[in-house]
Amino acid sequence: MAVDGKYSITINSPMGAQPADLDLKAEGGALTGTQSSRQGSMAIANGKTEGDSVSWSIDITSPMPMTLEFSGTVSGDAISGNVKAGAFGSFPFSGKRA
Repeated sequence: MAVDGKYSITINSPMGAQPADLDLKAEGGALTGTQSSRQGSMAIANGKTEGDSVSWSIDITSPMPMTLEFSGTVSGDAISGNVKAGAFGSFPFSGKRA
């Protein structure tokens, strides 16, 4: 499954729906790209892909500094999964190719 592309996602957090844009590129088992939201644009880190499974992390500073860890699957033009926000637990995210 081709993971490469631009996606518009929504993270369903306790602070409400948080929109973000992803630009992903897979090379071998590595996943690179950027994630953009109201907090700005940042390079993804620790990106991995295996088949239709993807995972990556980003470091945010607002509303407080923490690392968000994403894991999910790509199916056709859809992407969905969960994001772990430290001690705040996990929240679902979903979206589609832009």
